[in-house]
Amino acid sequence: MRAQSRALSNPVALWWAMLTLVSLANIAFWFILYRQLHGGSVAVSWSSETGQMLALSAAYVFGCAFRSVLPRADVQRICLVDSWLSSVFVGRSVATIAEIAFAAQWAIILAQLGAIADAETAVNMARLIVPIIVVAEICSWYAVVTKNFLYNAIENSLWAVAFLLVGIGLGRLLPEFDGLVRGLLIAGLVGIACYLAFLVVVDVPMYVKRWRIERAAGKPLLHPLVGLRDSATQWTVTHEFEHWKEEIAWMSLYFSAAVWGSLALCALSAMNAHVPQNRTQASVTPPAIVQAR
Repeated sequence: MRAQSRALSNPVALWWAMLTLVSLANIAFWFILYRQLHGGSVAVSWSSETGQMLALSAAYVFGCAFRSVLPRADVQRICLVDSWLSSVFVGRSVATIAEIAFAAQWAIILAQLGAIADAETAVNMARLIVPIIVVAEICSWYAVVTKNFLYNAIENSLWAVAFLLVGIGLGRLLPEFDGLVRGLLIAGLVGIACYLAFLVVVDVPMYVKRWRIERAAGKPLLHPLVGLRDSATQWTVTHEFEHWKEEIAWMSLYFSAAVWGSLALCALSAMNAHVPQNRTQASVTPPAIVQAR
């Protein structure tokens, strides 16, 4: 009983339980969405844009759930569960697939709405998002295998650039729609503004600080090939709050709010056929008047 009491009072254990519960709820919401789109009035095939969005969302929702149940901090090689599934190599591989899928969702939505609104800016922004995130993933892997926090800072800076472009695209679309679509665009812009503020104020400075501390301490970096093997074979189990305190904020937001965004993008994509009805009157070109002769 004493051991259980200590476990329940451990903030890391409570945080881990919260992540797990939220992830289970997110999976349940994905299945509800899947059932609604397949069993409801909207016919969905996996080759359609809505079907692709569901598949991409599944990669993100289930990928984040996996990382919530088996949390780990990549460069530090720490985790909560002593298993090869907790290795950084496995976790980073899952994260790479999930994050590229999430970026692809945003690209699809921007392209869809940009095409409906004839907004070239949104379409152009959509083309840039996935390539930027692919470069960010490469930086993330380099940080992991070399234990160089500077590349984590670069990775998250690239995420900031990508979502700044998403924000520009959504801002261009805002005057083109009203009703529910306009409300969703505003919600997206607010969420992106909060995310960018978090990256600039908290996340990127945290990694820069870690890089400076490691550099001042003279800690050697790993050769990429050595680091790749190390990422697959070395992990340390720790439940100490001191080791996790800087990870808790970003992981909590990442595995909750970001996943809800992925689910919302699916729902918005499924509304594609009804989106033109939400065009503002000023954006809709009136039909030409043909005079009888």
